[in-house]
Amino acid sequence: MTDGADYNQSLKLFIVLSRAYKAINESSSKFFQEKGLNPTEFGVLELLYHKGKQPLQKIGGKILLASGSITYVVDKLEKKGLICRVASPEDRRVTYAEITEKGELFMSEIFPAHEKNLHELMTALSDEEQKQAIELLKKLGLSIKDLSY
Repeated sequence: MTDGADYNQSLKLFIVLSRAYKAINESSSKFFQEKGLNPTEFGVLELLYHKGKQPLQKIGGKILLASGSITYVVDKLEKKGLICRVASPEDRRVTYAEITEKGELFMSEIFPAHEKNLHELMTALSDEEQKQAIELLKKLGLSIKDLSY
């Protein structure tokens, strides 16, 4: 049986994690807005930029977005000329999202600035502390994934 002190520690950890995530997320969102994107649009572009064309049906799972929102985001990025839809030659049921040349150029300009922004946000922790945080948060996430209620 766990005592109240352990519960308080767990609650405090949750609050600290939530506040840290909120601060980092707000800073990143501001960066994306300055570039004319929202975080979801950036997520789709970043996926296509680094992984190449993707089936529309798979994008949501890869960037943690509800499948119903994918069409809307892809439409917006397509209107901006940053991505395009490509029908699969093998399966008519599958449509891919692919980054355009304009999208490649756009990402090649903003992605290094995004990386730099994240790096600056994380410099409050030393390299060793960042490694520890990565391992601890990975351990926490994997343990929760394995829990069954």
